[in-house]
Amino acid sequence: MRFLVDAQLPQSFCDWLRYNGHDALHTLDLDLGNRTPDFEIISIADREGRVVVTKDHDFVLSFLLRNTPHRLMMVASGNISNAELQRLIERALPSIEEAFETARYIEISKNDLIIHE
Repeated sequence: MRFLVDAQLPQSFCDWLRYNGHDALHTLDLDLGNRTPDFEIISIADREGRVVVTKDHDFVLSFLLRNTPHRLMMVASGNISNAELQRLIERALPSIEEAFETARYIEISKNDLIIHE
């Protein structure tokens, strides 16, 4: 899968996705880094077929109101350590991959994976 990881999530999470065989960019990889505006993140993700991975509710509003980004993963875990985030995603990654075969928006929390059809 192809991901674009937003600024609220650590670079190490993006590195972990790459290590596990995914094509992942972090906003730090973009020309403006973590100052990249949301509309530009959406544009890059949609153009390159990437899932925007974020904790930023503005992306959810954009998805609901404008139908973009085309694919979105909202991390709704609250403040957790990078290690906890990695474990959370690691446990859910097969389900996340399967969900994005048909779904365009999913939310992951400490206890749930919600797939919006």
